[in-house]
Amino acid sequence: MLPGLRGWTDLRRTPLNNLRLGAMLAFVAGATNAGGFLAVGQYTSHMTGIVSGMADHIVLGHADVVGVAFASLLSFLGGAMTTAVLVNWGMRRRLHSAYVLPLLLEAAALMLFGLLGASLSVATALLVPLTVLLLCFLMGVQNAVISKISRAEIRTTHVTGLVTDLGIELGKLVYVNRHASAPAVRANRERIRTQLLLIGLFFAGGIVGALGFQFVGYVTSVPLALMLLLVSWRPVLADLERVPLVEP
Repeated sequence: MLPGLRGWTDLRRTPLNNLRLGAMLAFVAGATNAGGFLAVGQYTSHMTGIVSGMADHIVLGHADVVGVAFASLLSFLGGAMTTAVLVNWGMRRRLHSAYVLPLLLEAAALMLFGLLGASLSVATALLVPLTVLLLCFLMGVQNAVISKISRAEIRTTHVTGLVTDLGIELGKLVYVNRHASAPAVRANRERIRTQLLLIGLFFAGGIVGALGFQFVGYVTSVPLALMLLLVSWRPVLADLERVPLVEP
């Protein structure tokens, strides 16, 4: 079944599989972030903005907004911590699905987001803050899982970092090497392509997510969850079948 997905979430990693998984997760993150904004009026992957907003609202005396922002920050942090716990727990138990466990949790969270969304109009005052916290937690889980899998080479929700890395490489690309005696400055063209791909897919995911939540509603999160399940089933099946784990 879909052999082309083989290896995307296995413990044995290759740069190509890291890029494939990172690209898919960037699309999911963009869709969730943009769709979540239409749902709750807040971007949930932008911790820089949340921390800056906390500082502003402390000065303005908006204690309630500061509390929500701080809770959002803790939720994102908790998501990243949860990924670390799940992956290390899976590795200690020699599970094929060690890297998959956070993705399964993210898929479940997306499903829960869809269910909460259907009730937002009924209990807005209670469920909107809970939905914000859920989405921040989900973004923390996702950013941490690809960061851990790729050894911090790829991030999927931190577009600021992606653009920064792209700018560094583009600066190298346009640099004129005038002195033959000094080591030449060379751009990593593969890294440029990677950053452009991740930024582009985050943007494309944002468009799809915004259109989906505007015209279809919260059910838009269901296909995103199914995408995560699609790349996760092989390691889970190997664990269910008790296939011996060969060390990566």
